[in-house]
Amino acid sequence: MVNILLVDDESYVTESLALTIPWEQLRIQQVYRADSVDQALELMHQHEIDIVVTDIRMPDRDGLELLSEISRQWPEVRTMVLTGHSDFEYAQKAIRLKASDYILKPVDDEQFIKSVHTAVQALEEEWDQLDRYNQLSYRRQSELELLREGLLSDLMLGREPGERELLNRLESYEVTLRPGDIVRMLFVPASPSLRGMEESEARLLEYAAANIAAEVLGQQRPLWSGRAPHNGLVMLWKRDEQGIPQQDEQLLEAFVDNANRYLKLQLNVYVSEWIIFPDGLASAYRQLLRFAQGSAVSGDSRVHSVQPQHHTLERPAINKYMEPLYRPPTLIHLLESGQWDTAREKLTGVLDSLESLPLTHEQLYEVYLAVSNALVYMAHHHGHVLPANDSGGLDPFAAQHITGSLDRLRSWCMDVLTRMEGQRSSSVEPSRSRIVKQVQEIVAGHLGQDVSVKNIADRVFLHPVYLSKIYKAETGEGLGDYIIRIRMEKALYLLKHTNHKIYEITAELGYQNPQYFSKLFKKHYGMTPNEFRDK
Repeated sequence: MVNILLVDDESYVTESLALTIPWEQLRIQQVYRADSVDQALELMHQHEIDIVVTDIRMPDRDGLELLSEISRQWPEVRTMVLTGHSDFEYAQKAIRLKASDYILKPVDDEQFIKSVHTAVQALEEEWDQLDRYNQLSYRRQSELELLREGLLSDLMLGREPGERELLNRLESYEVTLRPGDIVRMLFVPASPSLRGMEESEARLLEYAAANIAAEVLGQQRPLWSGRAPHNGLVMLWKRDEQGIPQQDEQLLEAFVDNANRYLKLQLNVYVSEWIIFPDGLASAYRQLLRFAQGSAVSGDSRVHSVQPQHHTLERPAINKYMEPLYRPPTLIHLLESGQWDTAREKLTGVLDSLESLPLTHEQLYEVYLAVSNALVYMAHHHGHVLPANDSGGLDPFAAQHITGSLDRLRSWCMDVLTRMEGQRSSSVEPSRSRIVKQVQEIVAGHLGQDVSVKNIADRVFLHPVYLSKIYKAETGEGLGDYIIRIRMEKALYLLKHTNHKIYEITAELGYQNPQYFSKLFKKHYGMTPNEFRDK
């Protein structure tokens, strides 16, 4: 449905049109009226207007000025000119300002209905096209993110595709790195402050941290980031041939500081040596995981360069007993082909053989990594959901406990394998309810900032018109109305529970003008903020 705004300083004109035109037949949901340009602009800010019909000659500011403002702020809105002036100069100016029709007074109802009907049809056709385009665009964006993350996970787990296939996938997934590039791997374990959060909230913060990394580290050099197979973030940072090592250290410290300042996340970054992409990625990833798990963070710095002396030396005894995990058919091959019992036998055989060894915690962690790599690969590629933290799962905070003894490690391995076997592939297709949830999280977290429909649409990669349609269809409430309602509810709370001044509340809610805020508040609650506070 479409909303229309009628603007004329002669109020009887808009009142007559509002009463006599069969709006419902024209698929018009709401008719708004204004008798000045200022009032019209205020209504435009408060409501989602699709069509504006305006007179030209009005006191103070004329209709052409309104058309100019609409063209600048709301270019998607259709406009029509309603005037008693048949002068060609007015028509020229209106056309230059993208008015879709020019109707002379006194208004002929049939001509007016025809003009509005044409505008509504044009809007609906445009929305249908946007609907199709945005569905494809959103699906492509989501799929690209999943594909990039899947490829990065494969490389971390040592599952490299052939050279030609890798190059094709990098180009198709819009990854700027190429085989032979010199890169550093950055591993950012999940922050302790994320523990206990809901998965969606934790992932949103990780996504925000990755965005900060892209802004700080990826301005001049390619940076490929994604979720690490064992939780946290992993990034590949291309070498700057003209760069200075101290500058890299400063940039990494700036990333950590910004994540703390803006997201309240205490992050540690573990940095590998320079390696050739994609050779050595799996080895570097394992080394960073081992060092992050075994090191105690000391000093003020949260950026840790993992040098060769930090690397754990391979132990022949461990290699001998671990060999069956890597001998074809490997554990990954067995899981991929659904040979669950054979996978259990292979895993049980390795764990049994380790019973005779005096294992250290570090050696048990080696076994944990080898097994969890296979489990993570299976989960990523076949839609299996890894167990939640009640049994350890791949929670990095639980790994210390899991690898405390061989018995606990055995129990964890078998439990995870059993749960994975019972899983079914699940769709990752984005849903409208997921988009609505994203929007509501953005509004809740940014009330004091720009939470206009356009700004929110940019954040979720959708066109403002399409986003508004989705939100209204899913919730029954216009997105603009929802933003105002949430702000007004927050204002009510602040007025009732704090001593903040009205101008302070105005700023905290993202409004520039206390008078405008007071007017909105009165419209919403029937009294001004001061009247509410005094009652």
